[in-house]
Formats: sequence, structure tokens, C-alpha cells
Amino acid sequence: MTTLPIQDASAAEARPRKISRKATGADKVFVSSIRVVGSVVLVITGGVGVFLGWQALPTLRHYGLGFFTEAAWQPEADVVGIAAVLTGTVLVAMVAMSIAFPLALITALYISEYAPARLRSVLVSLVDLMAAVPSIIWGLWGSYLIMEHAAGLAMWLDRNLGFIPFFEVKDADPNAAVPMLSRYSFSMFVAGIAVAMMVLPMACAVMRQVFSQTPQGEKEAALALGATRWGMVRSVVLPFGRGGIIGGAMLGLGRALGETIAVLLILSPSFEVKPRILEIGGNTVSALIAGRFGDASSSQLSALLAAGFVLFLITLVVNTIAATIVNRSRSGAGTDA
Repeated sequence: MTTLPIQDASAAEARPRKISRKATGADKVFVSSIRVVGSVVLVITGGVGVFLGWQALPTLRHYGLGFFTEAAWQPEADVVGIAAVLTGTVLVAMVAMSIAFPLALITALYISEYAPARLRSVLVSLVDLMAAVPSIIWGLWGSYLIMEHAAGLAMWLDRNLGFIPFFEVKDADPNAAVPMLSRYSFSMFVAGIAVAMMVLPMACAVMRQVFSQTPQGEKEAALALGATRWGMVRSVVLPFGRGGIIGGAMLGLGRALGETIAVLLILSPSFEVKPRILEIGGNTVSALIAGRFGDASSSQLSALLAAGFVLFLITLVVNTIAATIVNRSRSGAGTDA
């Protein structure tokens, strides 16, 4: 039996070994499973888009660009357009996000940084339970409980901020001796409040999860340098979690754009392009589809699917923009891990 010289043995040990990056065993099964699941999700999403686009072709060929600029929806008169419902979709989502975003951010910061340890798990469970409430319950809550109070708030906004087009209500006098609260009910403002309560837990969960991953050393260092609790949150937690803040907000926006049942229960259907969120009436794409799908003819069904295809593209663009922003502003970029 021959043995290598000592110098040759040390030289062999000094050579760098090739490290295989291929997954083996359980890692290989996990990677393969995740790859299959991701591929299936992409195929399903692409299939939905292709189906909607194919079904929308007859409507787009018949109406052309007028389908996007026409506000009326009168299939019996061969007048169909989604300008009004697109405007309503955006306005309801704007109202919902203007309410849900600050509430979600404040709630997430309180739970992760200020709440006592005993109370934290209870608050997390309560917020998560809000996401499990069916949308029809939120619609009934907004219609029967919130609408009366929201109408009073809407009248106050019209009285004090009526010079802004968003808060103007036509054919209503907010200073009348007997106020016309019916002119402020069943509006996009009330629908936005209900949608905001549905959006809030999703956005809060994402933000809270990111805030909880802030490096403890960075927080302690800020406090050791004399920062107050709010100063530490402002200089460490918020920069670390800005990707989660944007991601949670965009996730909530996607939910707000597509919410159906709550809007259908609250919003009085009307087909008019108007920026007045406090005024009775309005419509959204999802509510239009849900309300007209049951008794739609073949031509009207194609128009509804075309509207759904447009909503699908809008949601896809919003999520793509959100992913791009989050990738460019990774959580923790402003702090040292």
C-alpha cells in the first residue's frame, strides 16, 4: 500500500472543493413542489386572462374605443360603456384606501412597538378575525348601521368643503332647516367606508409582519443614543418596513378595486361619470357584473366579461407596480442588519 508524501497530501487538502448547488433529498422535493405550485398559479392566472380577453373580443370589435368612453349602460338601445363604472371603481377604492391606510399603519405600529406583550396576541387575533368576516356582513353593517352616521358626516363635509368637487353634492342644501340626508346616502363614500374595513386587516397584517422583523440591535442602538420611542420608530422601524408599507397598501388597493358584495348592497346603481363621492349613486365594475350577470343576454354577457377583463388588467398592473416598488425599496435598506 502506497502513501502520498506529506507535501502532496497537504496540497490535495488545499485545493478548493467544488460545491454543488443542486438540491438533494427533502430540499429537492420542496423546490420541485414550489416550482410546480408556482407554475400552476401562473397558468391559472394566464388562463383567466386569456378567457376574459377572448370573450371580450366581440364587444371590443363592435363598440371599439367607445366602450371605454361611453358612460351609459343600455344594452337594449345598443349603448354600452364602462366609463362611469371605471370612475366609480377608482373613487370607491380611493375612499377606502384613504381611510384604511392610516388606520392599518397606526394599528400595525401600535401592535408591534407599543402594545403590552399580554395584549399583543389578542390584538393580532382580533385584526386577523376582521379578515375572516364575509363581505356581505360588512355590506349589511355599512348599510344599516354606518350609513345614517356617514350621511351626517357627508353633509358636514358638503357644508364646509363643498367648494371642492369631491365634496360637492348637487341639488342639496347642507344648511337647510330640514336637511335632506337621503341625498347623502347610498353613496360611494359610504361604500368606501365598508370596503375600508375589509381592506384594513390585510394591509395591517403585512405591515405588522414586516415591522416585527426590524433588527432588535438597531432599535436598541437608537434608544441608547437618546432617541425617544417615536424617534426610534421614525428612524429605524419605518425605514426598515417601507417595503411592507407599500406592499400592504397595494395589496389592499387590489382588494378594494375588486370588492363586490358590500358595494352592491350599499351603492345605488347609476351610470354617470362624476367625481362627487358624497352624492347618492354610482357603480363599480365588480358590482355591475354581479348585478347584471344573472339576466344578461349573450351580447350583454360579452360586454360584462369585457368589463371584467379591463378590471383584471387594472389589478394586474397595480400588483406589478407594487412588486416593482417593493423590489426597489427592500425592507431594511435604510438600516444595517
